[in-house]
Parts: sequence; C-alpha cells; structure tokens
Amino acid sequence: MTASSANPWRLSVAPMMEWTDRHCRWLHRQLTRCARLYTEMVTTGALLHGDARRLLAFDPIEHPVALQLGGNDARELAVCARIGEAWGYDEINLNCGCPSPRVQRGAFGACLMEHPTLVAQCVRAMRDAVQIPVTVKHRIGIDRVQDYAFVRDFVGAVAEAGCAVFIVHARNAWLDGLSPAENRTVPPLRVEVVYRLKRDFPHLTIVVNGGVTTDAQVAEHLRHVDGVMVGRQAYHNPWWLASWDERYFGMHGVAADRDAVEARLVDYMARHAPTLPGGWYAIARHMLGLRHGQPGARRWRQVWSDHRLKSLPPHEVAQRARQALERSLVTGK
Repeated sequence: MTASSANPWRLSVAPMMEWTDRHCRWLHRQLTRCARLYTEMVTTGALLHGDARRLLAFDPIEHPVALQLGGNDARELAVCARIGEAWGYDEINLNCGCPSPRVQRGAFGACLMEHPTLVAQCVRAMRDAVQIPVTVKHRIGIDRVQDYAFVRDFVGAVAEAGCAVFIVHARNAWLDGLSPAENRTVPPLRVEVVYRLKRDFPHLTIVVNGGVTTDAQVAEHLRHVDGVMVGRQAYHNPWWLASWDERYFGMHGVAADRDAVEARLVDYMARHAPTLPGGWYAIARHMLGLRHGQPGARRWRQVWSDHRLKSLPPHEVAQRARQALERSLVTGK
C-alpha cells in the first residue's frame, strides 16, 4: 500500500438498514480488499436483550469491518462496544445521523446532535471500554437551520472526548416532515461544510458521505477531506467497488470478472441457504446490481428475482440466469 493510501477510512461503504447485512458485506469483500465495510445499525436494546449471534456474526473475510451502534445511554453503549470488540469488529461507530421517526422516539440517531455533551459522554465511555477506534457518523445540521457553528461545536465537543474520526453526511437531517428516504435526497448537499470542518480540525480524520456516485466526485472530495463513504451507489452498482483497491489504495484488485464473482456467490448461497429463513434469495438480492449497465442485465436480474424459483437450488437458478443472459445477448432483448 502506498503512503498516500494508508488512511484506513479513505474509502468505505456506508451502513444501510436492510441492506448491508453480512451477506451483502461478503459480496462487497469479493470486490475490494481495502474499503472499510459497516454493519447495519444495531441498537443497544436489540444487542443487550436479543440474539447477539444473529446480529453480530460475520465472516472473517469481511475485515476491515465496523459495527455501527444506535443508542444514547453511555453505560449501555460501553457494554455493547465491548461485546462488538469481543466479536472481532475493527471499529465501533456511533449513529448520530439517522432521522427516522422510530429512532427519534428512541432519542438517538440524528437528534443526538442537539446534545453534544451527551454524545461526548457516550464516546468517552466506549473509548474507555475498548481498544479499537470509536467513531461517529452524523449530519451537518438539524432541520432547516444552516448554522456552521452548530456542527463545528458538535465536532469540537465530541473530539475532546477522544473521537478522532468523524463521518459526515453532508445534508441536514429534517426531523419533521420528511421520510428517511426523503432525508437522503431533499435536504441540499453542502459538501463545503464538511470541507470547512477539515480545515478547522486538521488533526481529525474527516470523511464525507452523501450523494457520491462517480469516481470524479470521489477524487474531488479527496482533495479536501481524508475519506469518502459511498452509500446506495455501492449497493446498486457493486461492480464499481472492483476498481477501488487499485484506484484509491494502490493495491491490485481482487475481482477477476463478474462471472467469477457470481460463481463464488452462488457457492456461498448453497452453503448458507439451508440456515436462512428466506433461503438463497436472502443472499441473491444483494447481487442484483452486479451486471448494472451490461447488455442482458435485465433478463439476468429477472431470473434471480423470480420468486417462483426460490425452491430450486441456487446453482440451477444460476444456470437459468446464464441462459437468459446469453439469449438476450443474441436477440438484443
């Protein structure tokens, strides 16, 4: 790895509820060795009172992988951070950015930004509990107020508690009147706020998140901040990840071609399908974008998403998908 790419937060895939489960991360790791991967948010209540194995189990191939926690009680977060470290995670990330009504009712996520002293207490408790990095993911503001001092003071207070890495979604979180999906697109992107944070806190690692879809955007962001976190584009077009190791880390990539990645994932499906409530489809859904933009991709995707085929072995479905792809290439339909 080159000196310029030694920062472990240089490029990462965002935590996304219902999407970045262990099977999605396994697929992403077939495409990039170096990018940092994040779990879906796990709440402290779910971890302390639920099935920890179901919530935390992951394949060692996923390293480096971070556990994102949701909560607002310093003691509970410290306990959960310790559990995450024991399971082998490389980082504990505190969610201070989710705007969903359910999360608001739990008084955590984005609404925590209004309580920087509490966030600092939580970070300090987690840092005292573990040896791995404790990081924070947050927004640039709350509701319609666009006051830079708000996010600057938040970062300053949390940094004093020992947090050295801030992943900043460059939009405000509108806590009233927008759905979580709308909160990802309606509040305007203001990346200049994130750039300013880096200028004001040069000793901190500042990672920008939000609306990143192209290499040109990544390159521009890296001129101003330490890292870039990619969300939905990485999920919908996972093959993009196959270029990241060489482009951003100076390392030879892992993916030979899409066919090889699909074949490895089909073998993975066959191993894990018997233990999953949704069978192999619970895994296959994550690769529906693997052939994004390629001729025949729509026909191939239709086979893998056909509910009527769920009872078939994944290798048989893969054969049908290959046949549909080849027919489409011949007929142009």
